[in-house]
Amino acid sequence: MTRFFQRGGAWVLTQGLLLVGDMTLAVSFRGGGFGRLIVSAGVALLLLGAGVAAMGARALGRNLTPFPMPGERAQLVRHGIYARLRHPLYTSVIAVALGWALVWQSWPALLLAAALIPFFHAKARREERWLREKFPEYAEYEQRVPRFTPWL
Repeated sequence: MTRFFQRGGAWVLTQGLLLVGDMTLAVSFRGGGFGRLIVSAGVALLLLGAGVAAMGARALGRNLTPFPMPGERAQLVRHGIYARLRHPLYTSVIAVALGWALVWQSWPALLLAAALIPFFHAKARREERWLREKFPEYAEYEQRVPRFTPWL
């Protein structure tokens, strides 16, 4: 259990709770009347998030882990979507959570989904400290490639 928390398990647990909370709030406090445009935007975000997640998982391959601390045998991945975004999996979770809230037209879920943005910034900052320790070349990569999106 100690190793779980040393590798960033508290981040993983908090992320899971936030996502379950987002899903639950959306279904429990769904709205209506926003119209097709809002629901369509939600569906687009869900699809975008799923696509970014698939590209991120594919590029990571055996490096894929739920933990922010890289494993002992991890390699620095800078190809595929990682040439454009440093944290595409975090980007995908934010997009899916926002999309889910919009599809259900739930203001409480939308607020919780928006809270994922500062959460993932904090998680990414911690992960990036570990990555710089393990991979000295990460500092140059970090300067060149945006964290989540060019504007976030």
